[in-house]
Amino acid sequence: MTQSRNIVAVVLLALAVLSRFLPHLPNFTPVLAISLFGGVYFTNRWVALLLPLGIMMISDAVIGFHSLVPVVYGMFILFAIAGRQLRENLTVGRLAITGLGGSVLFFLVTNFFVWLTSGMYSLDLGGLVTCYIAAIPFFQNSLLGDLVYIPLLFGSFYLMERSGVVPSEQAA
Repeated sequence: MTQSRNIVAVVLLALAVLSRFLPHLPNFTPVLAISLFGGVYFTNRWVALLLPLGIMMISDAVIGFHSLVPVVYGMFILFAIAGRQLRENLTVGRLAITGLGGSVLFFLVTNFFVWLTSGMYSLDLGGLVTCYIAAIPFFQNSLLGDLVYIPLLFGSFYLMERSGVVPSEQAA
């Protein structure tokens, strides 16, 4: 039973990653959703942490790597860990709060490193504020992507469980 749940979860993750190759707004991606989903639905913690990361590495190998890959991938691992924490008490409210908090944290952390390492901004408070302001349009797209992909991944899996396509975890 667990194997068929994992197969469906991998297929949903693969579809989400494939969406990265479709034309889309900058930063409108399934990245946060993939990490949370992997953390919640993969029973093996190493698979939960490493499979979404591996899938993203493969897609980045095609799309292109960038200087913030270590920071971004670190955030993926953090979100997968957050998903692991949601496993026992997953509710729509907790998922929404975790998703929104993850979106904000991703924005703050990644843009902090853009400010720190890019050379585009002065390394003072004014430069940091300018960096965050310049990143707001990307944050809007990122947040919109999270608002689409989190319900899409989790909702699809839930509906497949309810319809019997995927065995529920209690049956496993």
